[in-house]
Amino acid sequence: MSAVGMKRSAGALCAALLLAVTAGCTDGGGPPRDSSPSDRSGRVLAVKIDNVAPARPHTGLEKADVVYVEQVEAGLSRILAVYSSALPPAVGPVRSARETDLELLRQFDRPTLAFSGAQGRLLPVIDRAPLDAVPPSKAPGAYVRGPDRPAPHNLYLRPEKIPFEATGVDAVEALGLERGAAPSGGEREDSRTVRYPSASVTFTWSSGRDRWLVSLDGSPARTSEGGRLGAGTVVVQDVTVRPSDFRDRSGNVSPFTETVGSGDAVVLRDGRAYDVRWSRPSADADTAYTAPDGRRVDLADGPLWILYAPREGSATAR
Repeated sequence: MSAVGMKRSAGALCAALLLAVTAGCTDGGGPPRDSSPSDRSGRVLAVKIDNVAPARPHTGLEKADVVYVEQVEAGLSRILAVYSSALPPAVGPVRSARETDLELLRQFDRPTLAFSGAQGRLLPVIDRAPLDAVPPSKAPGAYVRGPDRPAPHNLYLRPEKIPFEATGVDAVEALGLERGAAPSGGEREDSRTVRYPSASVTFTWSSGRDRWLVSLDGSPARTSEGGRLGAGTVVVQDVTVRPSDFRDRSGNVSPFTETVGSGDAVVLRDGRAYDVRWSRPSADADTAYTAPDGRRVDLADGPLWILYAPREGSATAR
């Protein structure tokens, strides 16, 4: 498709979604939920987002402070986007949660988690987790089915319809991370690809935009309005991925990503790559990224993308 055609298609998608949102369609048929500022939480909002080709382009992902990418069944990847500084009118497509999300989100103070649903045995675990869960069953008026693509790739969240209000503070601060000058050293890096068994994410440095431009499965990642997705800082974090006790609807075992522990990581910023160590001693602790000399590694301005790259077999980063 030509660049003009892509732009027109993206514009049509955005218009269709906005039409659906303003029409007040809901997933589940319930009335819109009225939530006044007095009952809204001041914590971060995490949204589980689809990341297969039929789900693209994404809506509202460009407004996320932090974007996590993790492996799910069949070697595919899925996104967990975290918002705090600002909220878009719509986010999605929204998909189901995984056990990995619960440990990952312990780094935040009782976050709000928006997701389409979960495996039946996992739902009670989510209810017991230290977070505020808002699936369609609890907030039907907050979700809308868009007319642009078939289910399950067309469910969108309207953040203003849930009990959450953006703090205006960047969510990276809740992770104990800071923005600042780049560390010394590093090597020039023009592009890096993280490969999962059935998916890939590529970051290409653009000095003109001062961003790492994102490509998903070899295609440029775009917003629903046609712009390119980009990151100010990228962290490729080597982790252990093991089978969980849960399966998806097709009977496939769901992988569990261990985000507590320590290991190697690579930080991409300002067109350079830095070898660092990551450490998170407990689920309640923040993840620290340190240079070989033990000093904290600060972030560049712009969105932070963190990719969990399995240490053995199922994924490689190069």
